[in-house]
Amino acid sequence: MDLDSGSSSTVGAGVQAIPGRPVRRGALYQFKQQNLPACKPVLTPATVIATFLLMSLIFIPLGLITLRTSNSVVEIVDRYDIECVPEEYRSNKLLYITDDSISKNCSRFLKVPKSMRAPIYVYYQLDNYYQNHRRYVKSRNDKQLLHGLGDNSTSSCKPLESAGDLPIVPCGLIAWSLFNDTFKFNSGSSELKVNRKNIAWKSDRDHKFGKDVYPFNFQNGPLIGGGKLDPNTPLSDQEDLIVWMRTAALPSFRKLYGRIEEDLDADDVIVVQLMNNYNTYSFGGKKKLVLSTSSWLGGKNDFFGVASLFIGAFCMLISIVFLLLHVKNPRPYGDATYTSWNKKSSSS
Repeated sequence: MDLDSGSSSTVGAGVQAIPGRPVRRGALYQFKQQNLPACKPVLTPATVIATFLLMSLIFIPLGLITLRTSNSVVEIVDRYDIECVPEEYRSNKLLYITDDSISKNCSRFLKVPKSMRAPIYVYYQLDNYYQNHRRYVKSRNDKQLLHGLGDNSTSSCKPLESAGDLPIVPCGLIAWSLFNDTFKFNSGSSELKVNRKNIAWKSDRDHKFGKDVYPFNFQNGPLIGGGKLDPNTPLSDQEDLIVWMRTAALPSFRKLYGRIEEDLDADDVIVVQLMNNYNTYSFGGKKKLVLSTSSWLGGKNDFFGVASLFIGAFCMLISIVFLLLHVKNPRPYGDATYTSWNKKSSSS
């Protein structure tokens, strides 16, 4: 803030100086007094109507383009958690999923509705699964994931920080509940290979999971959660774990399982051999298998296109209403020379 001890009787436009006190000048003082020059447009009916019309001309084509792009994505969604339970266990699904003596093998047949160009992304989708629960989200130790047993501060992993007086790597509820359903795909007599490399974020592999950190004492407690980990493979290479550890914000979410790098033609039948291991029956969850292509906008999502169309149509409607009101009841424009800011500038 600039200080000036001059004896000028005014500061700026219409600001009176107080005798015996220094006169304040400078942009900061003018800004605090809201006395800086500013653009104050006069919103005439023509400018308002033109603005809404321009917004509609922008959002309507944008919505049509994004909707067309989203509809070009081919997606196959198959819920398998009910159909993969044998008939005799449909009334007691929890017994089926917790009894290791019962086979969990299941076959599903998926028909390709339209040709699908590689890469075809394979996702598993879980519904009614709250990975965003505060206790669940906090039950992990990022330092341990990066440095291994060298970090002993695993209190945040409770109640799964140790088993049999030995620490668990990786500890916590998130790792313990790792998704462990598996999928194999066949088309005709040939197997469709699923590439499970580079499915996790590169930043996670390089900076959040240690290259010298190996699973230790994992799933050795009295209560087994989800999948197990290879104790001879470092955490940075166990990408299914890395994908799972990036928790979802909503109770319905998809996570990448792999990629099929072959084209599929329309009306092809895909045979899916899966292992229905993961327990979602105890809390009323759902499991789905998703095969999807992608576009320059990503996967299939109509929200942005529908929202853009809605905004564009609304702006178009407002511009038409304003135009009709202006034609029916025109109002004379006021003389801009009588506005307060013009009066100030003319008096100075």
